[in-house]
Amino acid sequence: MSVLSGIKVLDMTRVIAGPTATQCLGDFGADVIKVERPGEGDDVRHVGPPWLIDYNGEETRESTYFQAANRNKRSIAVNFQTEEGAALLRELAGKADIFVENFRPNTLAKYGLDYQSLKQSNPGLIYCSISGFGQTGPYSTRSGYDFLMQAMSGLMSVTGEPDGPPMRVGVPIADILAGKDAVIGILLALRYRDQTGQGQCIDISLFESQVAAMANTFTAWFNGRFEMPRTANDHPSASPYGVYRTSDGYLLIATFNNREFARLATAVGRPDWMQNPRYNSMGARVAHRGELASALTEILVKNTREYWINLLNPAGVSCGPINRMADLERDPHFIARGIEVKLPHALSGEIAVAASPIRCSESAAEYRLGPPVIGQHTAEVLHEVLGMDESAVKRLAENGVL
Repeated sequence: MSVLSGIKVLDMTRVIAGPTATQCLGDFGADVIKVERPGEGDDVRHVGPPWLIDYNGEETRESTYFQAANRNKRSIAVNFQTEEGAALLRELAGKADIFVENFRPNTLAKYGLDYQSLKQSNPGLIYCSISGFGQTGPYSTRSGYDFLMQAMSGLMSVTGEPDGPPMRVGVPIADILAGKDAVIGILLALRYRDQTGQGQCIDISLFESQVAAMANTFTAWFNGRFEMPRTANDHPSASPYGVYRTSDGYLLIATFNNREFARLATAVGRPDWMQNPRYNSMGARVAHRGELASALTEILVKNTREYWINLLNPAGVSCGPINRMADLERDPHFIARGIEVKLPHALSGEIAVAASPIRCSESAAEYRLGPPVIGQHTAEVLHEVLGMDESAVKRLAENGVL
């Protein structure tokens, strides 16, 4: 039995942060019912190209982006802006363990789908709200996308070339972090409910998730009044720790202490570097990083990237290639760990997704359902959870509720 088997999740989220959270719950056995707008669905379904390819090899208007965070869910299409639709969702919420939403604060209150309303009939409900800036504070009513959070959290201030403009990270990292924080909060609330029988509301913001992830950049300023600079691919506090050129491409090398640097120096034939006062401590290496990088590169360009990977890794030096997705697909470790998972899909027949990174020995992730098309499971869910027959579902559809 899956660890979250029997847990029912009503998922009123879209784009990335909320769907990332509910996908994780689904991976470990929760029954996730994804609520979408009829005919339109999750906003991210329309973010493309690239588009999903169907059975016949033709482009659909379904984005590949949507597939990244929506496996192990059943989709129902309900217009909650109608009274019948809102009532339907309130009824489903009454039978749910977890309710997850990512609308602007107070948006759902007008439909009776806020925590204060729903807990009256379901006091054990765990209600998780994910928003740009949280449920309170002067920015709470603002919309908040990942890019904006990267900017306002300080992440972009430390990303990019030293003399270039601030840069964003190439994936929606604030969304992803907020989604993972939401899962942690939900699991803590489930544990609390086990102990007390009470549900609770959880307030997750992309802004705070990304600020919390600033780690050493945050503590450097708030404790040392030191503003971390942009250092491109170099680590601001360690050297050599970055991207270096070989005869046929680039290589990532990371040393984080004197022991690792000594192993690198020996492996590249320069053990004398450890006696050089310009290189024999981390502070000295950071102060002379440009000089050290030039000396190291002069050696590395004499051989291929593969040569150095095969030499340095056995020597205990962290290094590896700068992979593209095409490289990752052929990587032996990627293959051995089974990171690509194939699931059925109503439009394309089969779809590839990345496996859950959470590897539990006794409660492993399961891959039951591919990402759904809009409303794929509406009739099934309404019959199973609320006992509606075919004629009742048909009437709701005719009334514009479904």
